[in-house]
Amino acid sequence: MFTIEELAAIPLFSTLGEKELEYLAGTVEDIRLIPGEYVAHEGEGRSLAIMVEGKAELTKLVNGVEQVIGVRLPGEVGGEIPMTLGTPLPASMRAVEPSRVVKLTVEVFHTLAAMAPQVSETVGAAALERIEMLKTATGRPREPAMYVIGPRVDPGVHSCDSFLHRNQIPYERLDPDDPAAHALAGGRIAAYPMVVVRDGTRLTNPSMRAVATVAGLTSAPGHDHYDVVIVGGGPAGLTAAVNSASEGLRTALIESFAPGGQAGTSTRIENYTGFPFGVSGDELASRALQQAKRLGAEIVVTRRVEAIDPADLTVALDGGDVLRTKSIVLAMGVEWRRLEVDSIDRFVGSGVYYGAARSDASLAQGNDVYLIGAGNSAGQAAIFFSNHARSVTLLVRGESLAASMSHYLIEQIATKTNIRVETRSEVVAVHGDDQLEAIDIIDRKAGTVSRRDARVLFVLIGAEAATDWLPCEISRDEHGFVLTGTDAMKAGQWKPDREPFALETSAPGIFAVGDIRSGSVKRVAASVGEGGMAIAHVHRYLQLTR
Repeated sequence: MFTIEELAAIPLFSTLGEKELEYLAGTVEDIRLIPGEYVAHEGEGRSLAIMVEGKAELTKLVNGVEQVIGVRLPGEVGGEIPMTLGTPLPASMRAVEPSRVVKLTVEVFHTLAAMAPQVSETVGAAALERIEMLKTATGRPREPAMYVIGPRVDPGVHSCDSFLHRNQIPYERLDPDDPAAHALAGGRIAAYPMVVVRDGTRLTNPSMRAVATVAGLTSAPGHDHYDVVIVGGGPAGLTAAVNSASEGLRTALIESFAPGGQAGTSTRIENYTGFPFGVSGDELASRALQQAKRLGAEIVVTRRVEAIDPADLTVALDGGDVLRTKSIVLAMGVEWRRLEVDSIDRFVGSGVYYGAARSDASLAQGNDVYLIGAGNSAGQAAIFFSNHARSVTLLVRGESLAASMSHYLIEQIATKTNIRVETRSEVVAVHGDDQLEAIDIIDRKAGTVSRRDARVLFVLIGAEAATDWLPCEISRDEHGFVLTGTDAMKAGQWKPDREPFALETSAPGIFAVGDIRSGSVKRVAASVGEGGMAIAHVHRYLQLTR
């Protein structure tokens, strides 16, 4: 703890009397930091931090990238703006060398201000200066890491847009007829998309792995041996990575596209604890991804797991890499169920889209949007797109939304004048040349078919397990979902003389979590919980095998 003499040497407290200094000595926090540790994080509740020893940086997320916007040296204060204005912290504060900080809570500051008004006056004056600094930092023009050139309604462009957005890479999409696009392309564009990196590198119709490479993402594992290999980067997989890395296990997470899974494409999640006004799936995934990376997990994207050997606990990736590990967590999630309509596949990415993310808002802008589905994902998408589209039509095969959609979403949909719900309705045909132009909808109640002009059709009709690639030693139910715990034991393939852990599959040391697990609750909160539980089971398993 701080002594009265140490506190009196801090400029902000230099005019305080013995009574005020004694009060502070008995209440303030004495925080000692190593390089990289945070005093506080952007968005947290307000507090006042004063550097006593060392050096700290103020950092802020600007266009998705953490930028240093200021420095604090001994005697300097952080947190003046929120303490004065009553707002959350506008920036994070991170030590860059061994440091010591005195930290005051709101209650302590207000009590001190009543005892010595000059303290609040000094902090208030400093806040005005800092506001100007923040305005300068956040007012900088966006600097994209790369440009994506191509028409908005193009399968490759849409895939590239989604990939960069979900991997938090700042970029800008340009239409082919934009003069800036011609200048960047340096001539005729042979195929879409063309990706132009800030250093001038040009890629024409690249694979997502090539895009990942020039974007600085990790597409190759850094080691041959791991304690835990996690297959899939949805909420369950990311939570497992956070817990595993935080406990010192060498962790690799393998994701074929981008972290977040199906939840990452959700336009709004209203029932996740701790977010009273809801949170978008990509924001939730972004926070979990940052957390996993900060704690040391290795996140490998654009790589697909082709095979698992339960006997040797090896994981084979496309491209030939084989990872040896002590345990495996299956968190692949599920795949969107495809709509069984003739010729629909040729419009995927050029009018037909499986799933719906916030990054798809530009597709809906000013259009008449059609959505197929009756679950929460469809309801959330309909509400989100109603803020961008001229109209949103929700096509529901059943009699009503009540059987499959949360009540709060049904109520919100009812308040949106540009959302129309058509029950007992299905899409039976699609039309167009290179892009979707129209759809045929059958009304099962009336027995009639109508053709509608439609440029944008989102399909959210449930999901299926894609587990055919798993080895036969990992038992699955009749729908392909992975059995765990007692269900795995009953399947008849369990060999050890112990019972499997609750999330352990029929192959010892291999666990399954989230939507891919048979009997799981298809909710984000449940997947997050299972991701954390899996690592607790991994620890117990590793203790048994030592």
